[in-house]
Amino acid sequence: MAPARAAAMFRERQEAASSFVVTLYGSLAATGVGHMTDVAILEVLGREITRIDFRPEIFLPEHPNGMKFEAFDPLGKKMGEWITFSIGGGDLSDNGKRTPKEDIYPHSRMAEILDFCQQNGITFWEYVKMHEGDDLWDFLVEAWGTMQAAVERGLETEGVLPGGLKLQRKAASYYIKAKGYQGSMQRRSMTFAFALAVSEENASGGTVVTAPTCGSSGVIPALLYLNKSFYDFSDKRVIRALATAGLIGNIIKTNASISGAEVGCQGEVGSACAMAAAAGVQLFGGTPAQIEYAASIGIEHFLGLTCDPVCGLVQVPCIERNAFGATRAVDANMYALLSDGKHLVSFDTVVEAMKRTGHDLPRLYKETAEGGLAGLMGPV
Repeated sequence: MAPARAAAMFRERQEAASSFVVTLYGSLAATGVGHMTDVAILEVLGREITRIDFRPEIFLPEHPNGMKFEAFDPLGKKMGEWITFSIGGGDLSDNGKRTPKEDIYPHSRMAEILDFCQQNGITFWEYVKMHEGDDLWDFLVEAWGTMQAAVERGLETEGVLPGGLKLQRKAASYYIKAKGYQGSMQRRSMTFAFALAVSEENASGGTVVTAPTCGSSGVIPALLYLNKSFYDFSDKRVIRALATAGLIGNIIKTNASISGAEVGCQGEVGSACAMAAAAGVQLFGGTPAQIEYAASIGIEHFLGLTCDPVCGLVQVPCIERNAFGATRAVDANMYALLSDGKHLVSFDTVVEAMKRTGHDLPRLYKETAEGGLAGLMGPV
Protein backbone atom coordinates (compact mmCIF):
# COMPACT_ATOMS: atom_id res chain seq x y z
CA MET A 1 0.00 0.00 0.00
CA ALA A 2 2.67 2.51 0.97
CA PRO A 3 4.66 2.09 -2.28
CA ALA A 4 1.46 2.61 -4.29
CA ARG A 5 0.63 5.73 -2.27
CA ALA A 6 4.16 7.02 -2.74
CA ALA A 7 3.99 6.40 -6.48
CA ALA A 8 0.71 8.32 -6.72
CA MET A 9 2.15 11.24 -4.76
CA PHE A 10 5.29 11.37 -6.91
CA ARG A 11 3.28 11.14 -10.13
CA GLU A 12 1.17 14.10 -9.03
CA ARG A 13 4.31 16.13 -8.32
CA GLN A 14 5.89 15.21 -11.66
CA GLU A 15 2.94 15.41 -14.06
CA ALA A 16 5.18 16.42 -16.97
CA ALA A 17 7.51 13.43 -16.64
CA SER A 18 7.92 11.06 -19.58
CA SER A 19 9.48 8.19 -17.66
CA PHE A 20 10.24 6.99 -14.16
CA VAL A 21 12.84 4.88 -12.38
CA VAL A 22 11.98 3.43 -8.99
CA THR A 23 14.68 1.82 -6.83
CA LEU A 24 13.63 -0.44 -3.99
CA TYR A 25 16.10 -1.05 -1.17
CA GLY A 26 16.63 -3.61 1.60
CA SER A 27 13.66 -5.66 2.75
CA LEU A 28 11.33 -3.86 0.38
CA ALA A 29 13.45 -5.09 -2.52
CA ALA A 30 14.02 -8.58 -1.12
CA THR A 31 10.30 -9.30 -0.88
CA GLY A 32 9.10 -6.84 -3.50
CA VAL A 33 7.97 -9.35 -6.11
CA GLY A 34 6.40 -11.67 -3.55
CA HIS A 35 4.49 -8.79 -1.99
CA MET A 36 3.48 -7.48 -5.46
CA THR A 37 5.17 -4.16 -4.68
CA ASP A 38 6.35 -3.85 -8.26
CA VAL A 39 2.85 -4.50 -9.59
CA ALA A 40 1.39 -1.79 -7.34
CA ILE A 41 3.96 0.79 -8.46
CA LEU A 42 3.68 -0.06 -12.15
CA GLU A 43 -0.10 0.23 -12.07
CA VAL A 44 0.22 3.78 -10.75
CA LEU A 45 3.15 5.10 -12.78
CA GLY A 46 2.58 3.10 -15.97
CA ARG A 47 4.21 -0.12 -17.08
CA GLU A 48 5.51 1.24 -20.38
CA ILE A 49 7.32 4.22 -18.88
CA THR A 50 8.58 2.84 -15.55
CA ARG A 51 11.63 0.77 -14.66
CA ILE A 52 12.01 -0.79 -11.23
CA ASP A 53 15.44 -1.62 -9.84
CA PHE A 54 15.72 -4.04 -6.91
CA ARG A 55 18.65 -3.47 -4.53
CA PRO A 56 18.12 -5.90 -1.62
CA GLU A 57 21.77 -5.67 -0.61
CA ILE A 58 21.50 -1.95 0.20
CA PHE A 59 19.83 -1.00 3.47
CA LEU A 60 19.39 2.74 3.86
CA PRO A 61 20.18 3.86 7.42
CA GLU A 62 16.76 5.39 8.10
CA HIS A 63 14.63 2.24 7.63
CA PRO A 64 14.87 -1.23 5.98
CA ASN A 65 12.01 -0.41 3.56
CA GLY A 66 13.51 2.33 1.44
CA MET A 67 12.50 3.49 -2.04
CA LYS A 68 13.73 6.16 -4.41
CA PHE A 69 11.58 7.70 -7.15
CA GLU A 70 13.16 9.50 -10.12
CA ALA A 71 11.34 11.36 -12.91
CA PHE A 72 12.80 12.12 -16.36
CA ASP A 73 11.81 14.35 -19.29
CA PRO A 74 11.65 13.15 -22.94
CA LEU A 75 15.40 13.77 -23.36
CA GLY A 76 16.29 11.66 -20.34
CA LYS A 77 17.10 14.60 -18.08
CA LYS A 78 16.21 14.06 -14.45
CA MET A 79 13.35 16.31 -13.36
CA GLY A 80 13.03 15.27 -9.75
CA GLU A 81 13.90 12.72 -7.10
CA TRP A 82 12.28 11.56 -3.85
CA ILE A 83 13.47 9.09 -1.23
CA THR A 84 10.90 7.83 1.25
CA PHE A 85 10.23 4.80 3.45
CA SER A 86 7.41 2.34 3.99
CA ILE A 87 7.21 2.16 7.78
CA GLY A 88 4.30 -0.28 8.17
CA GLY A 89 0.52 -0.22 7.92
CA GLY A 90 0.55 1.69 4.64
CA ASP A 91 2.31 4.69 6.18
CA LEU A 92 5.16 6.70 4.65
CA SER A 93 7.98 8.67 6.26
CA ASP A 94 10.80 10.61 4.64
CA ASN A 95 13.04 10.14 7.68
CA GLY A 96 12.05 6.54 8.45
CA LYS A 97 10.47 7.51 11.75
CA ARG A 98 6.84 7.65 12.78
CA THR A 99 5.51 10.98 13.99
CA PRO A 100 3.31 10.60 17.08
CA LYS A 101 -0.25 11.91 16.65
CA GLU A 102 0.20 14.46 19.40
CA ASP A 103 -2.34 16.71 17.74
CA ILE A 104 -5.00 13.99 18.18
CA TYR A 105 -4.17 12.08 21.36
CA PRO A 106 -2.71 13.88 24.38
CA HIS A 107 -1.30 10.57 25.69
CA SER A 108 1.04 8.17 23.94
CA ARG A 109 1.45 5.35 26.46
CA MET A 110 -1.07 2.83 27.75
CA ALA A 111 -0.47 3.69 31.41
CA GLU A 112 -1.45 7.31 30.79
CA ILE A 113 -4.55 6.38 28.77
CA LEU A 114 -5.64 3.72 31.25
CA ASP A 115 -5.26 6.15 34.15
CA PHE A 116 -7.24 8.83 32.28
CA CYS A 117 -10.05 6.39 31.46
CA GLN A 118 -10.30 5.11 35.02
CA GLN A 119 -10.29 8.62 36.50
CA ASN A 120 -13.04 9.74 34.13
CA GLY A 121 -15.15 6.59 34.21
CA ILE A 122 -14.86 5.92 30.48
CA THR A 123 -13.56 3.05 28.39
CA PHE A 124 -11.15 3.06 25.44
CA TRP A 125 -13.63 3.59 22.60
CA GLU A 126 -15.02 6.60 24.47
CA TYR A 127 -11.47 7.93 24.81
CA VAL A 128 -11.11 7.61 21.03
CA LYS A 129 -14.44 9.37 20.48
CA MET A 130 -13.35 12.18 22.77
CA HIS A 131 -10.24 12.95 20.71
CA GLU A 132 -11.03 11.92 17.11
CA GLY A 133 -13.24 13.71 14.61
CA ASP A 134 -16.72 12.52 13.67
CA ASP A 135 -15.48 11.24 10.30
CA LEU A 136 -13.61 8.44 12.13
CA TRP A 137 -16.84 6.53 12.65
CA ASP A 138 -17.71 6.59 8.95
CA PHE A 139 -14.21 5.30 8.25
CA LEU A 140 -14.61 2.47 10.76
CA VAL A 141 -17.98 1.54 9.26
CA GLU A 142 -16.24 1.28 5.87
CA ALA A 143 -13.39 -0.73 7.40
CA TRP A 144 -15.79 -3.19 9.03
CA GLY A 145 -17.71 -3.59 5.79
CA THR A 146 -14.46 -4.26 3.92
CA MET A 147 -13.39 -6.82 6.52
CA GLN A 148 -16.70 -8.69 6.28
CA ALA A 149 -16.55 -8.68 2.48
CA ALA A 150 -13.00 -10.09 2.58
CA VAL A 151 -14.08 -12.90 4.92
CA GLU A 152 -17.06 -13.79 2.74
CA ARG A 153 -15.11 -13.71 -0.53
CA GLY A 154 -12.37 -15.82 0.99
CA LEU A 155 -14.83 -18.44 2.22
CA GLU A 156 -16.27 -18.83 -1.29
CA THR A 157 -13.05 -18.82 -3.31
CA GLU A 158 -11.06 -21.94 -4.04
CA GLY A 159 -7.98 -22.73 -6.12
CA VAL A 160 -4.27 -22.01 -5.99
CA LEU A 161 -2.75 -18.78 -4.71
CA PRO A 162 -0.49 -16.90 -7.14
CA GLY A 163 3.26 -17.40 -6.79
CA GLY A 164 5.76 -20.20 -7.01
CA LEU A 165 4.60 -22.11 -3.92
CA LYS A 166 1.39 -23.33 -5.64
CA LEU A 167 -0.34 -23.12 -2.27
CA GLN A 168 -3.96 -24.29 -2.20
CA ARG A 169 -6.54 -22.06 -0.55
CA LYS A 170 -7.90 -23.68 2.62
CA ALA A 171 -10.53 -21.31 3.98
CA ALA A 172 -13.46 -22.76 2.03
CA SER A 173 -12.78 -26.37 3.07
CA TYR A 174 -12.08 -25.39 6.68
CA TYR A 175 -15.39 -23.53 6.78
CA ILE A 176 -17.34 -26.52 5.47
CA LYS A 177 -15.65 -28.88 7.94
CA ALA A 178 -16.20 -26.45 10.82
CA LYS A 179 -19.95 -26.58 10.23
CA GLY A 180 -19.86 -30.26 11.19
CA TYR A 181 -18.65 -29.49 14.70
CA GLN A 182 -20.56 -28.09 17.65
CA GLY A 183 -19.93 -25.76 20.55
CA SER A 184 -16.43 -24.51 21.29
CA MET A 185 -14.90 -26.83 18.67
CA GLN A 186 -17.00 -25.20 15.98
CA ARG A 187 -16.18 -21.67 17.16
CA ARG A 188 -12.46 -22.40 17.18
CA SER A 189 -12.58 -24.02 13.74
CA MET A 190 -14.57 -21.10 12.37
CA THR A 191 -11.94 -18.71 13.72
CA PHE A 192 -9.33 -20.54 11.66
CA ALA A 193 -11.54 -20.39 8.58
CA PHE A 194 -12.30 -16.67 8.90
CA ALA A 195 -8.63 -15.74 9.39
CA LEU A 196 -7.55 -17.95 6.49
CA ALA A 197 -10.20 -16.37 4.28
CA VAL A 198 -8.87 -12.83 4.71
CA SER A 199 -5.20 -13.81 4.61
CA GLU A 200 -5.74 -15.75 1.39
CA GLU A 201 -7.51 -12.74 -0.09
CA ASN A 202 -4.47 -10.63 0.81
CA ALA A 203 -2.07 -13.20 -0.67
CA SER A 204 -3.99 -13.09 -3.95
CA GLY A 205 -4.05 -9.29 -4.18
CA GLY A 206 -7.62 -8.87 -2.96
CA THR A 207 -8.99 -5.93 -1.01
CA VAL A 208 -8.29 -6.13 2.72
CA VAL A 209 -7.91 -3.72 5.63
CA THR A 210 -4.43 -3.04 6.97
CA ALA A 211 -5.01 -4.18 10.54
CA PRO A 212 -2.40 -3.19 11.40
CA THR A 213 -0.64 -4.44 8.22
CA CYS A 214 -1.66 -6.39 5.14
CA GLY A 215 0.44 -9.35 6.28
CA SER A 216 -1.53 -9.53 9.53
CA SER A 217 -4.90 -8.52 8.08
CA GLY A 218 -6.70 -11.79 8.92
CA VAL A 219 -6.52 -11.65 12.72
CA ILE A 220 -8.90 -8.84 13.70
CA PRO A 221 -11.59 -9.63 11.09
CA ALA A 222 -11.59 -13.26 12.21
CA LEU A 223 -12.29 -12.41 15.85
CA LEU A 224 -14.90 -9.77 15.04
CA TYR A 225 -16.67 -11.89 12.41
CA LEU A 226 -16.71 -14.83 14.82
CA ASN A 227 -18.33 -12.83 17.61
CA LYS A 228 -20.76 -11.15 15.23
CA SER A 229 -21.81 -14.58 13.89
CA PHE A 230 -22.07 -16.51 17.15
CA TYR A 231 -23.14 -13.87 19.65
CA ASP A 232 -25.14 -11.51 17.44
CA PHE A 233 -23.33 -8.34 18.48
CA SER A 234 -24.65 -5.25 16.75
CA ASP A 235 -22.53 -3.49 14.15
CA LYS A 236 -22.46 -0.49 16.49
CA ARG A 237 -20.73 -2.54 19.19
CA VAL A 238 -18.32 -3.99 16.63
CA ILE A 239 -17.39 -0.48 15.46
CA ARG A 240 -16.65 0.51 19.05
CA ALA A 241 -14.45 -2.57 19.39
CA LEU A 242 -12.63 -1.55 16.21
CA ALA A 243 -11.96 1.87 17.72
CA THR A 244 -10.43 0.15 20.75
CA ALA A 245 -8.30 -2.06 18.48
CA GLY A 246 -7.11 1.00 16.59
CA LEU A 247 -6.08 2.74 19.78
CA ILE A 248 -4.03 -0.29 20.82
CA GLY A 249 -2.35 -0.38 17.41
CA ASN A 250 -1.58 3.32 17.61
CA ILE A 251 0.15 2.87 20.98
CA ILE A 252 2.26 0.05 19.54
CA LYS A 253 3.34 1.86 16.40
CA THR A 254 4.04 5.07 18.35
CA ASN A 255 6.26 3.39 20.94
CA ALA A 256 7.66 0.48 18.92
CA SER A 257 6.79 -0.63 15.37
CA ILE A 258 4.29 -2.60 13.30
CA SER A 259 6.79 -3.15 10.48
CA GLY A 260 8.01 -6.71 9.90
CA ALA A 261 11.08 -5.28 8.20
CA GLU A 262 11.94 -3.36 11.35
CA VAL A 263 11.00 -5.68 14.23
CA GLY A 264 9.92 -8.99 12.67
CA CYS A 265 6.51 -10.65 12.66
CA GLN A 266 6.00 -9.90 16.35
CA GLY A 267 5.24 -6.37 15.16
CA GLU A 268 2.68 -7.60 12.64
CA VAL A 269 0.81 -10.70 13.82
CA GLY A 270 1.77 -9.97 17.44
CA SER A 271 0.34 -6.47 17.22
CA ALA A 272 -2.76 -7.71 15.42
CA CYS A 273 -3.33 -10.30 18.16
CA ALA A 274 -3.08 -7.62 20.84
CA MET A 275 -5.51 -5.39 18.96
CA ALA A 276 -7.99 -8.22 18.38
CA ALA A 277 -7.80 -9.42 21.99
CA ALA A 278 -8.54 -5.90 23.22
CA ALA A 279 -11.44 -5.58 20.79
CA GLY A 280 -12.87 -8.87 22.03
CA VAL A 281 -12.83 -7.78 25.67
CA GLN A 282 -14.46 -4.51 24.63
CA LEU A 283 -17.24 -6.44 22.89
CA PHE A 284 -17.96 -8.52 25.98
CA GLY A 285 -18.11 -5.50 28.26
CA GLY A 286 -14.75 -5.86 29.97
CA THR A 287 -13.18 -3.11 32.04
CA PRO A 288 -10.32 -0.95 30.75
CA ALA A 289 -7.95 -2.91 33.00
CA GLN A 290 -9.11 -6.19 31.45
CA ILE A 291 -8.74 -4.74 27.96
CA GLU A 292 -5.18 -3.65 28.76
CA TYR A 293 -4.45 -7.14 30.14
CA ALA A 294 -5.78 -8.85 27.01
CA ALA A 295 -3.64 -6.63 24.79
CA SER A 296 -0.59 -7.44 26.92
CA ILE A 297 -1.23 -11.19 26.62
CA GLY A 298 -1.82 -10.88 22.88
CA ILE A 299 1.56 -9.42 22.08
CA GLU A 300 3.62 -10.95 24.90
CA HIS A 301 3.34 -14.49 23.56
CA PHE A 302 4.59 -13.48 20.12
CA LEU A 303 7.77 -11.82 21.40
CA GLY A 304 10.75 -12.78 19.24
CA LEU A 305 8.67 -13.97 16.27
CA THR A 306 10.71 -13.57 13.10
CA CYS A 307 9.50 -12.41 9.70
CA ASP A 308 10.70 -15.13 7.31
CA PRO A 309 8.32 -15.36 4.31
CA VAL A 310 9.23 -18.25 2.02
CA CYS A 311 10.04 -16.94 -1.47
CA GLY A 312 9.13 -13.47 -0.21
CA LEU A 313 5.43 -14.33 -0.55
CA VAL A 314 2.87 -13.42 2.10
CA GLN A 315 1.82 -17.08 2.29
CA VAL A 316 4.13 -19.38 4.28
CA PRO A 317 4.23 -19.06 7.27
CA CYS A 318 2.18 -15.84 7.18
CA ILE A 319 -1.29 -17.26 6.49
CA GLU A 320 -1.14 -19.89 9.24
CA ARG A 321 0.26 -17.31 11.65
CA ASN A 322 -2.86 -15.21 11.07
CA ALA A 323 -5.06 -18.19 11.88
CA PHE A 324 -3.24 -18.97 15.10
CA GLY A 325 -2.95 -15.27 15.97
CA ALA A 326 -6.74 -15.06 15.78
CA THR A 327 -7.33 -18.06 18.06
CA ARG A 328 -4.74 -16.76 20.50
CA ALA A 329 -6.62 -13.45 20.55
CA VAL A 330 -9.79 -15.36 21.45
CA ASP A 331 -7.91 -17.11 24.26
CA ALA A 332 -6.42 -13.84 25.53
CA ASN A 333 -9.89 -12.30 25.47
CA MET A 334 -11.31 -15.12 27.64
CA TYR A 335 -8.31 -15.23 29.97
CA ALA A 336 -8.46 -11.50 30.66
CA LEU A 337 -12.22 -11.53 31.21
CA LEU A 338 -11.81 -14.25 33.86
CA SER A 339 -9.34 -12.01 35.73
CA ASP A 340 -9.81 -8.77 37.63
CA GLY A 341 -7.42 -7.06 35.21
CA LYS A 342 -4.50 -7.01 37.62
CA HIS A 343 -1.23 -8.49 36.36
CA LEU A 344 2.50 -8.06 36.76
CA VAL A 345 3.81 -7.11 33.29
CA SER A 346 2.22 -3.96 31.90
CA PHE A 347 1.31 -3.45 28.26
CA ASP A 348 3.86 -0.63 27.95
CA THR A 349 6.58 -2.98 29.22
CA VAL A 350 5.65 -5.66 26.70
CA VAL A 351 5.69 -3.13 23.85
CA GLU A 352 9.13 -1.89 24.90
CA ALA A 353 10.35 -5.51 25.08
CA MET A 354 9.02 -6.10 21.57
CA LYS A 355 10.83 -3.02 20.30
CA ARG A 356 14.16 -4.01 21.85
CA THR A 357 13.81 -7.64 20.75
CA GLY A 358 13.04 -6.54 17.21
CA HIS A 359 16.06 -4.29 17.01
CA ASP A 360 18.26 -7.09 18.37
CA LEU A 361 17.09 -9.58 15.74
CA PRO A 362 19.60 -10.10 12.92
CA ARG A 363 18.55 -8.46 9.67
CA LEU A 364 18.01 -11.74 7.80
CA TYR A 365 15.09 -12.54 10.14
CA LYS A 366 13.25 -9.32 9.32
CA GLU A 367 11.39 -9.69 6.00
CA THR A 368 14.41 -10.34 3.82
CA ALA A 369 13.31 -13.89 2.91
CA GLU A 370 16.89 -14.99 3.64
CA GLY A 371 16.69 -16.47 7.15
CA GLY A 372 14.50 -18.79 9.21
CA LEU A 373 11.98 -20.82 7.22
CA ALA A 374 12.71 -18.81 4.09
CA GLY A 375 16.41 -19.58 4.32
CA LEU A 376 15.84 -23.30 4.88
CA MET A 377 13.19 -23.69 2.18
CA GLY A 378 15.14 -21.75 -0.41
CA PRO A 379 13.73 -20.78 -3.81
CA VAL A 380 10.79 -22.89 -5.01
